[in-house]
Amino acid sequence: MATGKSVIRERRRHRGDNRVTIEDVAKQAGVAPITVSRALNTPEKVSAKLRERIDHAVEALGYVPNLIAGGLASAGTRVIPVIVPSLSILTFIEVVHGIQQTLEAAGYQVLLGSTDFDLDREAALVDSVLGYSPSGVIMTGLLHRDSTVRRLKAWGRPVVELMELGDSCLDMNVGVENDEAGACMARHLLERGYRRIAFLGTGMQRDYRARQRYEGHRQALEAAGVKGDLLFHNEEPSSYAAGRRVFLEALEACPDLEAMHFANDNLAAGAILEANRRGMRVPEDIAIGGYLGLPLGEHLTPQLTTVAVPRFEMGVEAAKLLLVRLEGRSPPSPRVDIGYELIVREST
Repeated sequence: MATGKSVIRERRRHRGDNRVTIEDVAKQAGVAPITVSRALNTPEKVSAKLRERIDHAVEALGYVPNLIAGGLASAGTRVIPVIVPSLSILTFIEVVHGIQQTLEAAGYQVLLGSTDFDLDREAALVDSVLGYSPSGVIMTGLLHRDSTVRRLKAWGRPVVELMELGDSCLDMNVGVENDEAGACMARHLLERGYRRIAFLGTGMQRDYRARQRYEGHRQALEAAGVKGDLLFHNEEPSSYAAGRRVFLEALEACPDLEAMHFANDNLAAGAILEANRRGMRVPEDIAIGGYLGLPLGEHLTPQLTTVAVPRFEMGVEAAKLLLVRLEGRSPPSPRVDIGYELIVREST
């Protein structure tokens, strides 16, 4: 945390730009800048009532204190924070790989943060990393806490949001239309002649992009006159074992199921392995489809039908957008639809 003196220097340095200053916070709270500095740096020296007023002003204005002294505070460091929901899921690891290769080739370093699909944790990470004056930020999704949105808009530097595509983004956006990806697999299963089709997932209370795919799946089935609300899920992390468990749960509840559409390939792989263990034939007894296009899908028996998303390329495109802005140029389009591909294999 910066000292009171360094925060005051920051106010003087930044008076000419568009970012919120400590002086703005002081004016909003009706106190002197030195009082704001004291509340931020040594809060025990400020009364609880005064701290609350200052905290409200900080929140309302989206103020981000600089934690780096000198010219770096205004120029930005050559560090780019990348905030993802998980560093244990291959989806995000491949995206980060594409970002890292592209940014490092341009002389930037990547700082990784993981939210565990928790928007409050994301807000805390944003508050923390912005204080170190990065040149830009890459983060996951279009859904954030209001405080996060205010922080980033007041901060005023380039932001790229990943994984989903939407009409409204903070700055720039690279991703997939998740509802369309879900509908794509549902339509494929319908074209194969299946009518008793369920969607299966894990962690869907937190992973709203999986819920978006389910919604696309449901709408596609119902548009075809087929029951679309067969949904089985639990809140455990995605894994082969979780796929096995939700597969068995669905079969027990609906023994007449003809096809299963899984929220990701890891879950689908677990289901195929369990079906093989039980002597069930895929797709004759039950068809199975996934999402992501992980390499393991083509090594299963039978090989997995999936909706593949170019994850490495998504990371590369996000980094390229950021670099264009850091060079002082405007990208041809601030929104990039990275697309998806239905890969039909033996499991459907």
